[in-house]
Amino acid sequence: MSRDVVKIGDKAPDFELQRLDGGFFRLYELLKKKNVVLYFYPKDSSSDCTKQACEFRDHYDTFQDLETEIVCISYDKADAHKRFERMYRLPFTLLSDCDAQIRNLYGVPRKFGIMPGRSIYVIDKKGEVQYVFNSLSKPAEHVQQVLDVLYDLNHDSVAEYA
Repeated sequence: MSRDVVKIGDKAPDFELQRLDGGFFRLYELLKKKNVVLYFYPKDSSSDCTKQACEFRDHYDTFQDLETEIVCISYDKADAHKRFERMYRLPFTLLSDCDAQIRNLYGVPRKFGIMPGRSIYVIDKKGEVQYVFNSLSKPAEHVQQVLDVLYDLNHDSVAEYA
């Protein structure tokens, strides 16, 4: 079942998926501690998806400094995720959404109605969506845009406590 597209200002829908280690990941458990960059991508090891994953990997320490965790979701099964994670030394969470339940929950668009879309959601610790980006082109550039949003978010929270 599909719902409306998740937009900036919306409360991010909570979900639970099995992690690669067999345990379970729940979005709202992580949000108790960190902001989350939730990104949906089409396919492990495809050219653009690899570029984007490696760009997130290369900036992972910066995301950690900004109290942010990266969570990636695709249709791929756990064994494909494990190869992708190992091959590119990806330090963040990869989750399988084989039945598109979470993708549909967020209203992630498809290209030409068939190709899985690439969407990024920046979610603050309160569970509010601060940024949404949908595009299949120029995947490596999305990472800098996400960092800019997180810098602004971090600056705003520092200003609140000053």
